[in-house]
Amino acid sequence: MTSTTDFIVELVRAANEVEKLRGEEARRLLNRAIRTIRDMRETIGIPSSHTSSDVVIDLQTTAVALGLGNRSADQVKAAVLDAAGIIRDLHILLDTGTEIQIETK
Repeated sequence: MTSTTDFIVELVRAANEVEKLRGEEARRLLNRAIRTIRDMRETIGIPSSHTSSDVVIDLQTTAVALGLGNRSADQVKAAVLDAAGIIRDLHILLDTGTEIQIETK
């Protein structure tokens, strides 16, 4: 397995055992996932939208709220699974060599 695949497995395992996950551990995982998503997007050529509709912003919000104790186990699980899915999708794009062209107006 690649390091990306290993990380995806780590995220899914953490989501499935979210009740065992301490808040700081979950926050670290989410922050690592955010960095991974950003790096992969940059490699592929997908710019960040810098809007609230960008999933990275949502993941950041969840990570910050975790530090404040403002997320339920279900919300943490959903965020970690979302991150795993996004990383999986980006990994597939990278593996297939798909080119992304963004047209600006």
